[in-house]
Amino acid sequence: MTNAEFKARMAARAPLIGAFLKTPHPIVIEVMARAGFDFVVVDAEHAPFDRGSADAMVMMGRAIGLPVVVRVPMATPEWVLGMADSGAAGLMVPHVETPAQAQALAKSLAYVPGGRGFAGTTRAAEYARRSLSEHLGRARDEIALICQIEDPEGVTNAGAIAAVEGVDALFIGRADLAVSHGLDDFFAPEVAEMTRAILGAEGCATGLYCAPTETLDAHRAAGGSLFVVGSDHTLLQGGGGALTQSFRSAFPA
Repeated sequence: MTNAEFKARMAARAPLIGAFLKTPHPIVIEVMARAGFDFVVVDAEHAPFDRGSADAMVMMGRAIGLPVVVRVPMATPEWVLGMADSGAAGLMVPHVETPAQAQALAKSLAYVPGGRGFAGTTRAAEYARRSLSEHLGRARDEIALICQIEDPEGVTNAGAIAAVEGVDALFIGRADLAVSHGLDDFFAPEVAEMTRAILGAEGCATGLYCAPTETLDAHRAAGGSLFVVGSDHTLLQGGGGALTQSFRSAFPA
């Protein structure tokens, strides 16, 4: 799937399954692609990625047709421009709380006055194989802006953020959502209620992180379509744990 195809399917709210990647090595991209994921999210917020290692992950994803979204640690020009120029399929930005913040993020990804700086020799521009006009015409269709909703103000403003031109998806961080509301349960009724409301927002796609054992039907029914299920770490532990447990049961010490 190309970046443009990924963004178009997201806009159509087609169900898409991805996973977080915590391991900074492009071989993981190869493995996840063979597993059949629609996309992956390089977690530069909570895992040891720098711009170089994140760039290598994007490069591998583009080479084999697995769209790579990068969750940036913060919305600085260095991260936003760097990952856009790398050819990432999307940017996931944590803690988006207001429409004004979303508007600034959308502007930073657009070739407009005061927005994204232009360089025609980047991977996103096919290393100067595109003309300036061609890249200007295609670039915004090849990268998605995903705003993470995980704070009380973000919940209040979720509908308005979804309506901002250039915002392609809202992504719910239920763990931070719980903590920010003084709760210690990922599945607390209050969190579930906020989640349902945000998933039903109009104006863009919506999605959330889910554990590998979680049933997705209710989230899909509420309007969600972008599902990040587990991570390379949880999938390794889950598969490995099931194997070793079966082994210990068969051959007790």
